Amino acid sequence: MSDYDRIASAMAYLVDRAIDQPSLEEIAAHVHLSPYHFQRLFCRWAGTTPKRFLQVLTLERSKELLDKSRTLLDVSHELGLSGSSRLHDHFVQLEAVTPGEYKNRGKEVQIEYGVHPTPMGPMFVAVTLRGVCRAAFMDFNSMEELLDDLHNDWPLSSIRESLASTRHVIDAFFSSGTASRQGPLSLHVTGTNFQIAVWRALLKIPPGAVASYAEVARSLGAPRSARAVGNAIGANPVALLIPCHRVIQQSGALGGVSVGPRQEAYGTNMGKNA
Repeated sequence: MSDYDRIASAMAYLVDRAIDQPSLEEIAAHVHLSPYHFQRLFCRWAGTTPKRFLQVLTLERSKELLDKSRTLLDVSHELGLSGSSRLHDHFVQLEAVTPGEYKNRGKEVQIEYGVHPTPMGPMFVAVTLRGVCRAAFMDFNSMEELLDDLHNDWPLSSIRESLASTRHVIDAFFSSGTASRQGPLSLHVTGTNFQIAVWRALLKIPPGAVASYAEVARSLGAPRSARAVGNAIGANPVALLIPCHRVIQQSGALGGVSVGPRQEAYGTNMGKNA
């Protein structure tokens, strides 16, 4: 059996036995390898560990069950987990949200939006009580597309227009005097765990400074993930406030500016953006 066939067989085994939460030793025995050799071989071919692969399978199945209004405890037991705390760990580690936040999908969240003129053109801004959840330039998006994105990302939320509630975001970003009086802006964005980590790294780039994709990847302790960093930067939901424009290609060329794309998860608060 080739290495490719062994890993394909291991993956099929994990898909079929995910509810049993098999150990590394059990999976390795299935393909007749030692746990140490199997772990290295799996990482080489799959690009992740067997444990993380199983976690993703478990997470995706849990989403299906939560979408059917199952309780967290029932879902945990059906997935072969010891309790809801294990399910909580899976969501937080992989999606940067809790199971409850995923299940609620913005329920009882009030989102207010507005379009304001800026020196760079009209800008769409949306906020919750926890912070800015969307910012995008109208030159690249239609109002219908932006509102559809909000509804898709926060399907159970209440969304209404309010220029008064969103004007402070523009003032804080484009007027240093206003920003100093009101304090830093808080961000309430949605994304995977890796995306959130990348966006946090962008917030740490000093004003006026730039970084390459590779440098951002190294700052995360994942030096080979420059391409994944680029994908996360392209998925930035809050243009300019999360400064993706400060990341350049290794050659020195500009990498582009995010215009506010769709995301995958719910309710992660990144804290403060100065």
